[in-house]
Amino acid sequence: MTTPTPPASPSPSFVPSLDVRGLAYAYPDGHQALFGVDLTVERGERVALLGPNGAGKTTLVLHLNGILTAGAGTVAVAGLPVEPANLAEIRRRVGIVFQDPDDQLFMPTVREDVAFGPAAAGLRGAELDAVVTRALERVGMAAYADRPPHHLSFGQRRRVAVATVLAMEPEILVLDEPSSNLDPASRRELADVLRSLDVTVLMVTHDLPYALELCPRSVILSEGVIAADAPTGELLADEELMREHRLELPFGFDPAARPPRNPGVR
Repeated sequence: MTTPTPPASPSPSFVPSLDVRGLAYAYPDGHQALFGVDLTVERGERVALLGPNGAGKTTLVLHLNGILTAGAGTVAVAGLPVEPANLAEIRRRVGIVFQDPDDQLFMPTVREDVAFGPAAAGLRGAELDAVVTRALERVGMAAYADRPPHHLSFGQRRRVAVATVLAMEPEILVLDEPSSNLDPASRRELADVLRSLDVTVLMVTHDLPYALELCPRSVILSEGVIAADAPTGELLADEELMREHRLELPFGFDPAARPPRNPGVR
């Protein structure tokens, strides 16, 4: 009798970048921040995480690289469970760019800041130089490699902060309020960079026009649960939904008149 051939394992390209199932978390003081969150982000997607202050957005993000441990449920990055045995690899795969770039830039030069992570992971010499150069080129900052970070503009420092994460070749890039404190030109330059990246993006933001411009899909997290998950334009056009979750567009902004550039999953 012929033994049946077992089904092939799924191709890694079909494993989502992020898979959150039933995630619940309560802080030590008893405050329940998340109540059974389910969220899947496919490879190459750009997804905005929206919601009012106190909704649980930061709590969710801190579970993605194991800073917080789930009280219930599971989190997996590229199929790898977020658990103690995997934390070193998880933290390489999940690159978080903080709201204030000065929280990430601490070395004497831009080059040394971008090299810090790969060097700590064991890269040396020409290989390290190539990784640093590529990361800076991806954010348009290669010409500033030998400059002290504190000599750069705020927008330039934010792009260098993105480069420090890209140098680790992450699976998913998590951006905390990426457009905050940027002038219009810096805001556009960062948007151009983010659109050009071949990496999954989860963008935590209150800047709804920026979410519409960059993220074809948005998720509203409210009171610790996913309240909505749909194309960004549809969410922003739902006035009742927006009002219910304390989300407000700038005065006179019409989401229907401003479709996102490069919509869809790459």
